[in-house]
Amino acid sequence: MTSIAIDNTSEPAVGNVTAADIAERARAIRRNALRMAFHAQLGHPGGDMSVADILATLYFGVLRFDPTRPDWPERDRFVMSKGHCPGALYATLAEAGYIPRDTLDTYMQPLSMLNGHPNRTYLPGVETNTGPLGHGMPVSVGSAIAAKLSGAGYRVYVVTGDGELPEGSNWEAAMLAGHRGLDNLTLIIDRNRLQQGATVAETNTLEPLADKWRAFGWGVTEVNGHDHGALLGILRSGPVEQDKPTCIIAHTVKGNGVSFMENEVKWHHGVLNQGHFDQAMAELQP
Repeated sequence: MTSIAIDNTSEPAVGNVTAADIAERARAIRRNALRMAFHAQLGHPGGDMSVADILATLYFGVLRFDPTRPDWPERDRFVMSKGHCPGALYATLAEAGYIPRDTLDTYMQPLSMLNGHPNRTYLPGVETNTGPLGHGMPVSVGSAIAAKLSGAGYRVYVVTGDGELPEGSNWEAAMLAGHRGLDNLTLIIDRNRLQQGATVAETNTLEPLADKWRAFGWGVTEVNGHDHGALLGILRSGPVEQDKPTCIIAHTVKGNGVSFMENEVKWHHGVLNQGHFDQAMAELQP
């Protein structure tokens, strides 16, 4: 497995949830996301694998939600801005109890609620439609402002891919969030460094990424995006800086957990054959 050059001290347990608990959930998410992509012969499996640990940590260690009441007013809001990776999100929602696990078998079938991009009118637990890049951040900022105006106690979390950050809508939203001091807003960047067809750096370099967010008035921290204990510690500790929105740059590996996918740009939108699928399932055994 490819190493990541971020040295965070893992915590064996945070609250009643341990890093081992999160790891088991993340493994299930990866397996189900790959199963969906294989049977549909569609999807973005590399990005599903890179974001799985982030989603598992959020849903099973951080977010306040009730799958029996998807519209519970005090729920924390989560927006999957990188909506081209719905496999990991759908697998997470099934793991969290929003939908039966066998619903995953309908992925991409006619009239299925599990579209190629998440749709809030079809699927409980989806706050807003995403897929076109750069939409999730503005919606999340609006939701965080709404919470401030109404005095609501919920927090807003949004996951973006690093390949979608060149979209200007992200930076308009970032500027407004910093201006308004939205300390109830947390952005997690899935920094896997690959996008469709090339590396992110080849397409549109982002560095110095952390300094850019700081310049827009955000508190910034960096983490190994596959270290469940480190993710739990950061996400549960509150805003990185007082009276500022938080940006977490989560350094990840595209295709993480499946040896032939890791750091391979072709798996941004690759199609698994039977051999690929069998090997991936074997590697993702508990």
